[in-house]
Amino acid sequence: MSKTITLAEVNEHKSAKDLWVVIDNQVYDLTKFLYEHPGGEDSLISVGGRDGTREFNEVGHSQEAREIMKKFLVGNLAASDIKKKPPVGCREIGLAVGAIILGMALVYVIKRGMANKN
Repeated sequence: MSKTITLAEVNEHKSAKDLWVVIDNQVYDLTKFLYEHPGGEDSLISVGGRDGTREFNEVGHSQEAREIMKKFLVGNLAASDIKKKPPVGCREIGLAVGAIILGMALVYVIKRGMANKN
């Protein structure tokens, strides 16, 4: 069974000598990996003691990087500290509906234009 770790506990480990990072709700002790990290130690130190999921995903790490991470897993983030994903808002729904309508209108115009050429 995996250890449950709070975000407050992770926050206690944010120095180069003791570095924990949360990625996808899992806690990793990256202290021993700090100087091996291809992106340099500063990129890890900048997310030390907190959730670095966004930064990790923005870089676009390889599957190999994800495999390497497994050996540094300490535990899972406590359920009380896991951020809930916000529900889809009206803005996103509006954008999706607008895109669908625009796409349908474009198909109509193209088909009508092709019919007029014949």
